[in-house]
Amino acid sequence: MRKALYLLGSEAYEMIYGPDERRDISALVDVYAPLVTPSSLARDMGVLKDAEVVMSGWGMVRMTEAFLKAAPNLKAVFYGSGSVKSFVTDASWGRGVIVCSAWAANAVPVAEYTLSQILLGLKRCWYYARESKRLRTYARVRGVVGAYGGVVGIVSLGRIAQLVCEHLRRFDVKVIAYDPFMGEEEARRLGIELCGLDEVFERGDVVSLHTPDLPETRGLIKGKHLSSMKQCATFINTARGAVVQEGEMIEALTQRTDLTAILDVTGREPTEADSPLWDMANVVVTPHIAGSQGMECRRMGRYMVEELGRYVKGEQLKWQVTQEMVGRMA
Repeated sequence: MRKALYLLGSEAYEMIYGPDERRDISALVDVYAPLVTPSSLARDMGVLKDAEVVMSGWGMVRMTEAFLKAAPNLKAVFYGSGSVKSFVTDASWGRGVIVCSAWAANAVPVAEYTLSQILLGLKRCWYYARESKRLRTYARVRGVVGAYGGVVGIVSLGRIAQLVCEHLRRFDVKVIAYDPFMGEEEARRLGIELCGLDEVFERGDVVSLHTPDLPETRGLIKGKHLSSMKQCATFINTARGAVVQEGEMIEALTQRTDLTAILDVTGREPTEADSPLWDMANVVVTPHIAGSQGMECRRMGRYMVEELGRYVKGEQLKWQVTQEMVGRMA
């Protein structure tokens, strides 16, 4: 059998690879050593000598020249998490090490979380919750759009956003989206209307941001976009904080206290203790809870178990990440 190691943080190991995943991995490869963590590897890199396969996740170490020299037989890394940017190197690409990632599995809970906040936004839930708390009685309910005829705006149509659009097809809402790379035919398949970025914010009762953090997208969302939103509209960001001009967003939300911002990401993480965001009643800041949490992490492990099975059988891999893809990943 092919020789394999688990190489990741101990907490990540427990979260990603449960008893079922470990059992199925052991049926496919020979896991010849106990869990290797970044700290244990620093003490003894000799453990890498026989590894053809590395099962990994959060805590994977960079594949430097020294790492690759210590792992002469390494052919594939199966990463039970999202972006691989933190550990791939020119040296690993040059060596031809296969890298597979569970980024698609992590998209599932993000899409589910986004859907929940869209539905709450269409009900203006957070607005009426804070108004009722301020008044210490039920706030007068008016202007609720709901999930019948409401307009949902999507910014960027990557995998997560496309999953969100698929979820929304179960509801009687109008979905509009901005994505300069999406064609009309594909948009029709998703049941959405393509339009400009400004129009998404002007028309959306809820706007959900899914743009990756790239040099050309940083600061894409400006204060003017928030200021142009409908009365009591909701803005959701589960993408990256750097895509938003945070100072301008804060100014717009200060002026437009009817708006609600649901921020699972911010410009700096965690947000500075003195940031105005903490004190703003119309801002909800959460610590990356949209991504895989708890048992949801086992889905990422399961994706890598299945990918390992394809690798062992010599089948086409489903979740391989190329060097070109990494350049586009957030």
